[in-house]
Amino acid sequence: MAARTAVVVGALGVIGRYIVERLAALPDWQVVGLSRRKGEDRGSIRHIPVDLLDAADTERKLAGLGEAAHVFYCAFQANGAQAADYAKGIGVNRDMLVNAVTAIERVAKRLERVVLVTGTKYYGSHLGPFRTPAKEDDPRHMPPDYYYDQIDWLTAHQSGKTWTWTELRPQTLCGFAPGTAMSIVPVIAVYAAISRELGLPLRFPGKPGAYRAIYQVTDSTHMANAALWAASEPRCANQAYNITDGDYFRWINLWPRIAEVFEMPHAEPQTISLVAHMADKGPLWDAMTRKYGLRPHRYEDIVAWPFGDYVFGCDWDVMTSTTKARRHGFHDVVDSEDMFVRLLAQFRAERIVP
Repeated sequence: MAARTAVVVGALGVIGRYIVERLAALPDWQVVGLSRRKGEDRGSIRHIPVDLLDAADTERKLAGLGEAAHVFYCAFQANGAQAADYAKGIGVNRDMLVNAVTAIERVAKRLERVVLVTGTKYYGSHLGPFRTPAKEDDPRHMPPDYYYDQIDWLTAHQSGKTWTWTELRPQTLCGFAPGTAMSIVPVIAVYAAISRELGLPLRFPGKPGAYRAIYQVTDSTHMANAALWAASEPRCANQAYNITDGDYFRWINLWPRIAEVFEMPHAEPQTISLVAHMADKGPLWDAMTRKYGLRPHRYEDIVAWPFGDYVFGCDWDVMTSTTKARRHGFHDVVDSEDMFVRLLAQFRAERIVP
């Protein structure tokens, strides 16, 4: 069987890098990763550094992708941490998608499917309480929301063409990709390690309501499996799917287990701004890196405190239904509490945190 070529846009992020590794582990895929930074070429993987906001640069650098059959679009450019700031991200996040897809489509005559990753902000999960469990055909909230601009453009652009699209909506990715803001696991890991170094118990830093509300997450490896399914399953053509671990949890039940991973006591929540309270901890982290022989990740690259404040500030239920994905053939599930324990233990074992 001839190898299929996949283009992963945002290949070094907390979604894209896991899709790259998932496809590269299979014998019938060649993978091209696109990102602003240059990744490492190896085996069936090659990387192209590109500025997707520069249409001419994008078209020039992607001119050699004539064999591309699948596009996995996982790129984003962060905007502000507040809901009011999301309007700032509409133009750039729409334009990156437009430039990438049009440049690839222009040369890839065998293009089959574009898998677009959005998220549960589609339902207004960032604005406050919303209908739960959210389903893919729920009505939209009041814009702005750049996910709407992305999927509306992609839907209109694909109309009448032979290739198809699939939209995937995960919630709070759990993986590790230095330099990206979209994983909660390093936030927890670094916060716990610093608390332990200071002789403090592990206290949930968010709102009391968030400590007890229902929440959900998506393991990055699980997400990569879902992306492969979405690219290959005929029923996924021109459809949207919620992709989460498939379960729900409450931080109040998980927090003691996290403390156990770090061999430290836990205490009652104390609502703080992680952005404010962790801003001066860079020198401490550098000292801990030397003291414990940690991997030399820069403090500002390993963790994004605004993302932690956002996640731990959601004092409303965050739930989406994954029934549609199951009905169309994606049956994988992950135990989220066990996943956190496993990933945090892995962070310690790999000397990312002490």
